[in-house]
Amino acid sequence: MPHIVIISSSIRKGRVSHRTALYFRNFIETNDLGSVEILDLSEYNFPLFEERLRFTENPTDNVLDFAAKIKAADGIIIVTPEYNGGYPASLKNVVDLLYDEWRRKPIAIASNSGGPFGAAQVLTSLQFSLWKIGAWTVPAIFQVAKVQDTFDENGMPTEKVGTDKRATVFINELLWCVEAKKRMSI
Repeated sequence: MPHIVIISSSIRKGRVSHRTALYFRNFIETNDLGSVEILDLSEYNFPLFEERLRFTENPTDNVLDFAAKIKAADGIIIVTPEYNGGYPASLKNVVDLLYDEWRRKPIAIASNSGGPFGAAQVLTSLQFSLWKIGAWTVPAIFQVAKVQDTFDENGMPTEKVGTDKRATVFINELLWCVEAKKRMSI
C-alpha cells in the first residue's frame, strides 16, 4: 500500500485551504487507498530559505524530519492556496530547501481559492518550480473554487458525490504514477 504525504502549505491565520488537505486525508483513508500523513507547514516554522539542505552545515531537526518524510513518501499531494497569482512563500521555501528528495517523486497539485477560479494561476508557477528540480508532477489537478464553501472545518465536502468523483480521478492518477515509478525503479 503506498504512503502518501499531503503538504498543507498555507501558514496564514484563518486559512481555509487546510480543509482540502483534511478532505484528502479522509478520502484516502476511507477508501483504503494507502497510508497518509499531513505535513502542515504551519507546524514546522521553517526559517527563510538560505541554502539547500545538502549544503546546510547544521540543519534543524525539523528540517531533517521534513526531508526524511518527503524522501520516504511514495507520492505527494501539495495543497496550495493562490496568493496574488502565486503560491505561498512557505511552500516556495520547502520546494527550494530540498532537491534529491523531490527527484522523480510523483506530486499531485490541489489548488485552492476563495474566489470562483480555483487558483488556476498558481498551477503554472508551481509546476515550473517542481519541474526545474526534477519532480514528477502528475497530469491531473484538483482545483477548488470558493474553498470556504466547498469544505467545512473538518474537510467534509458540501457536495460529496461530485467532490468524491473528481477526487477519485485525481487520486487514481497519482496512484498510477506511484505504481509506474515503482516498476521503473529497478
